[in-house]
Amino acid sequence: MILNLPETTTSQIAATLAEAREKASVANGRVLTLLVAAHGNDNVDVILETVRNATRKNPARVLVCLVGNPKAQPSIDALLLIGADAGASEIIVMELNGELTEHLDAVVTPLLLPDTPIVAWWPTFSPDFPAKDQIGTLAQRRITTYSAATAAAEGYTPGDSDMMWSRITAWRAVVASAMDRCVEREISSVEISGVADDPSVDVAAGWLASALKVPVSRSTAPTNTDAVPIAKLTLRASEGDITVETIDGNTVAVSVPNHPTMFAAMSARTDAECLAEELRHLGPDATYGRALQGVKTHADS
Repeated sequence: MILNLPETTTSQIAATLAEAREKASVANGRVLTLLVAAHGNDNVDVILETVRNATRKNPARVLVCLVGNPKAQPSIDALLLIGADAGASEIIVMELNGELTEHLDAVVTPLLLPDTPIVAWWPTFSPDFPAKDQIGTLAQRRITTYSAATAAAEGYTPGDSDMMWSRITAWRAVVASAMDRCVEREISSVEISGVADDPSVDVAAGWLASALKVPVSRSTAPTNTDAVPIAKLTLRASEGDITVETIDGNTVAVSVPNHPTMFAAMSARTDAECLAEELRHLGPDATYGRALQGVKTHADS
């Protein structure tokens, strides 16, 4: 069900949503409220498709705020997606104009689900301080999208996360497994190479710096795949180095001294997969926080 509400108010949106849910016999089962902030000229269809796919296992009330013209007359144009058109969730898209563009928190507050976690996501831009942003002040979990690692570190508050981190979850698991196979070896330094200015490579370097407490060298190297932006990792260790190298779009090779080379499957993660992972963990990600601290330490050195 798709309902258009031009020139509306939040009270009208709430009433229409309640009536539509009753007519469509939509069961109550939303486990969180997802707040999404984007610009009016962003590709809304892509954002909505990502939300639908990401919330299949985490049904949510999704409030999408599209920031329009701040100099226009205050107005809200809303689109309600319910039932099959919203996947497992219910989605309210609101295009805001005028002074409402500066008060997203006030706009969404009447529409929040009671007694459920609140998550904020910025799909197309990243505020300098997510926890102080209009929708960020309401959320216990705040997700940005591929912001610069150093900027994310400077504006970090526990509860923040970024999809640059969930993008490399599988790669980090492979690295952790390789290190578990040789825990007796003392790692003296780390070399990591990957796509220039890619935040996932930078936060991976920060993660290793924070976890191993050794010098980390980050260099630029092209990769032949979009799956993993990290071309090669070398852990300099006593009795031989440990390497994790991206071979192609589906495989990484893991070399550990005195063991045969292992190959692990590795595929590119979609934004929906990254967002879904973030929605499964609603508490602060302490490991990510330490990785950002490692980014800051590396940048300052």
